[in-house]
Amino acid sequence: MSRLKEKYKKEIMPAFVADGIANPMSIPAVKKVVISMGLGQHSTDKARYEACAEQLAKLSGQKPIITKARKSVSNFKVRAGMNAGMKVTLRRERMYEFLDRLISLAIPRVKDFRGLNPSGFDGQGNYNMGLSEQSVFPEIDPAAMTFTQGMNISIETSAENDEQARKLLKLMGMPFRD
Repeated sequence: MSRLKEKYKKEIMPAFVADGIANPMSIPAVKKVVISMGLGQHSTDKARYEACAEQLAKLSGQKPIITKARKSVSNFKVRAGMNAGMKVTLRRERMYEFLDRLISLAIPRVKDFRGLNPSGFDGQGNYNMGLSEQSVFPEIDPAAMTFTQGMNISIETSAENDEQARKLLKLMGMPFRD
């Protein structure tokens, strides 16, 4: 069992029970984490695309799914069906392992970090954040990188509102700005 899952069971669940949630099934939990990379103008460059897929597979532990453009947009030189990016959906143990690495290793390595933006909540208890480069993860070798690529991380929770989700993520160790 991962460190973060043990922390959830031993510290976070009792904290929500102390706040008045009697039913253990209604305690907020993280359902899934989606990591996505949009490649934009570089989607036609096969070498860059494969390098991004390899890096995303290293940090997530599973092969990414290629996402395709749904509509043609002539201003962006995108046609329907072209490769637009890639994503990975993490659940269960891999999700907790990734969140543990994100909170304890990757976020502290971000340059000029002043805390996560608390306005990343969507009103339904989910949190979205972006990273400008993938080299903050220890799995990625910065010497072997030829380019930097950003990524979006979406954390979906079972919380009913943003306050419960913020409390859940804060108890897990996410460093939010005040």
